[in-house]
Amino acid sequence: MKYSAVLSCIIALAGLTAGHVSIISPCPRYSPVGENCPALPAGESLDIAEKAINGPISSVQLGGTMPLCRHTTPYATPSATWTAGQSVTIKFNPSAAIHSGGNCEFSMSYDNGKTFAVIHRELRYCFLGSKPASLTNTATILSYTFNLPADLPSSDKAVFAWSWVNASGNREFYMNCADVAIKGGSSKSYTGPQMVVANYPGYPTIPEFNGNYETGMEHYTGAKNITVSPSGGSQPPASPNPPYATATAPVSSAPPVASPTLAYSTRPMPASYSVPAASPIPAYSTRAMPASYSAPVSSAPPVASPTYAAGNGNGNIPHEAKTGGSGSCSPGAMQCSGAGFIVCVGGAWSQTYSCGGGTACKSAGSGIYCGYP
Repeated sequence: MKYSAVLSCIIALAGLTAGHVSIISPCPRYSPVGENCPALPAGESLDIAEKAINGPISSVQLGGTMPLCRHTTPYATPSATWTAGQSVTIKFNPSAAIHSGGNCEFSMSYDNGKTFAVIHRELRYCFLGSKPASLTNTATILSYTFNLPADLPSSDKAVFAWSWVNASGNREFYMNCADVAIKGGSSKSYTGPQMVVANYPGYPTIPEFNGNYETGMEHYTGAKNITVSPSGGSQPPASPNPPYATATAPVSSAPPVASPTLAYSTRPMPASYSVPAASPIPAYSTRAMPASYSAPVSSAPPVASPTYAAGNGNGNIPHEAKTGGSGSCSPGAMQCSGAGFIVCVGGAWSQTYSCGGGTACKSAGSGIYCGYP
């Protein structure tokens, strides 16, 4: 059975007002805002805790860690059925704060999320398409369409993952996973770059970009190939992997990397970088940009830390609900209402929910967040 998140959606989105991003199609595990979501596994609940589905699974500054994929128990039925070699479209929650872009990877696993091989990348400017003139939380791209590799193995138990390292703000790692079925595969295994994990315990920290979008790129150019299959992941073979789907953005004119075929530039990478001290950094950084980055820093106010607002850790809103807005709206939309916020559910605005903690709802481009007045 499919579920429709109505009241649960309102509760969950209280935790989303701090911004961040999640996929909505294919429906990730336990999403309260996903499209065509399967029934929840027995004993599980919607992802409406303090961080909610839009939040990171790890933050260097703020702490707190969730497992890779956020949730390890799969749906009993797939969120989507795809055909190897055909195009798919990945859609993102329009209520998003994209932290000046960064690096997105789209990967596949056949062992319930233990090993992931990349099938597509949007590096540097994910959600933007090009280098922003200044810090921004406003997305210009909220969906990506690309071809699946023809040699993806067929399986009714495949796991699709989107992962993201943000360009600005606290050093965080985001990941959503959707259970999918793959049909028509021409191979029993697929080999691709291993998914990069960063800003997560036991893995490298990629510093804030501060206008330099080559920051941390060595982790992507140097990713080892890995083979995944329905019989489990394995270490990479000696030979290069076949090319996988790439972004359409132009690449550098420098000599190409031999393997794999990638969408990122091949300009020389910095020899090293320094890891920032583990002190709180607001979601809109107030540190000065380097001299080589001439664009002005955004004047948007910093988001309060921690950046997760309104939840109390168990999915309940500990604040009084007030009368909401009126009129029709697009499901999933959010807007400020006085010092609080309202959410569009089923084409109608909800009652108003307060941000709490002395914060008030503020607009940031096409998104909203709860910050200090």
